[in-house]
Amino acid sequence: MTEEKPHLRTIRSFVMRAGRTTLGQERALEEVWPTFGLEVKNGKIDLAELFGREADTVLEIGFGMGESLISMAKASPHLNFIGIEVHRPGVGRLLSRVDEEQLTNIRVYSEDAIEVLEHCIADNSLFTLQLFFPDPWHKKKHHKRRIVQPEFAQMIRAKLRVGGCFHMATDWQPYAEHMMEVMEVAQGYENVAGAGEYSPQPEARPVTKFQRRGEKLGHGVWDLIYERKA
Repeated sequence: MTEEKPHLRTIRSFVMRAGRTTLGQERALEEVWPTFGLEVKNGKIDLAELFGREADTVLEIGFGMGESLISMAKASPHLNFIGIEVHRPGVGRLLSRVDEEQLTNIRVYSEDAIEVLEHCIADNSLFTLQLFFPDPWHKKKHHKRRIVQPEFAQMIRAKLRVGGCFHMATDWQPYAEHMMEVMEVAQGYENVAGAGEYSPQPEARPVTKFQRRGEKLGHGVWDLIYERKA
C-alpha cells in the first residue's frame, strides 16, 4: 500500500513584491537565464543530467537577493544548488553574481515553490531543503499563509532522501515556535538538536545583511533542522 501524498492548500505563502530591476540585473535575466534558468513547464528534472555529475543537491526556497546562496555555492563546489525565488530583481541579482563568480553548481527557478516541488523535483532526491527567513505573516488572520504547515512538511519529506535535512531559520520568535510545533509532530522526522530544541546556526549558513541588520536591532535568530528518518 503506497502512502498517499498530501494535497497542499492553494493559499499562497508569498506576495509578489514590486521592485525595479537594475540594468545589470536585466542583462543577467536576458543573457545568463538561458543557461541557468529552469521552468516548471519543462517538468521533472534529472539532477545528474542537469548538473552533468552525481552530487548531493541542496534546494533553497526564497533566496531573496541571493547573497547567502552564492556564498554557499562558492564554499561548497562539491554540492549542487537549486534556488527558487519569485522576486525578479532577486533572480537577476543572483544570476549576475553567478556570472561574475563563474559558478556552475547553481540553477534557478523563478516560480511558486509549491509548483516546483510538485512538478519538477523527484521524490527521495534532495540532500537538504533550506527555508531561510520566510515571511512570518505576523497577523493572526494571516497565519494560514505561513508556508510551514503539516502538509508542506510532508511534501518536503517526500522530496528529501532518507537522512536528508529540512533546515529552517527565522528572526521572528512566534514563527519559530509555530515551526517547532508543526515539525515536532511531523511524521518521519527527527529534530537534529533533540526534541523541542533549536539548533545553533551551522557554519554552512552564512550570516546575511538581513540577519545582521536584525541582530543590530536586537532580534534573535532561530534555526531548526529536522532529518528525514523514514
